[in-house]
Amino acid sequence: MANLQTVQAIYQAFGQGDIPSILEKLAEDVNWDAHSPIPEVPWMTPRKGRSEVPLFFQSLAEAQFKVFDPHTFFENERQVLALVDLEVIFPTSPKTYHVRNEVHLWTFNASGQVSDFEHIVDTLLHVQAHRGE
Repeated sequence: MANLQTVQAIYQAFGQGDIPSILEKLAEDVNWDAHSPIPEVPWMTPRKGRSEVPLFFQSLAEAQFKVFDPHTFFENERQVLALVDLEVIFPTSPKTYHVRNEVHLWTFNASGQVSDFEHIVDTLLHVQAHRGE
């Protein structure tokens, strides 16, 4: 499976709540949000290794995604960059947060597994969402 198809399959699995299908596409030693951590925000906490990634999904379990639309993709040999539009309500606030063109960067190892995933986001927005502001 090509890297772009893998990323699209991951997004499809996320939409269906199929976390095991996502995990099987990750390298055992995957870095998840290791480069731009926001430790105060559970869904932006760095994770190391496939065994820690489920904590990311657990942190989003109560979020209500009204829109989750990965709509534009760019790829090179080892990376896929996705632009994602979101409308989400976090349990900390009744407010709907609208995000346009959030960047997700997926890096693959030589075996075709995700070795690194990074959200490139408006960090203040995520902090405010977590605080319910």
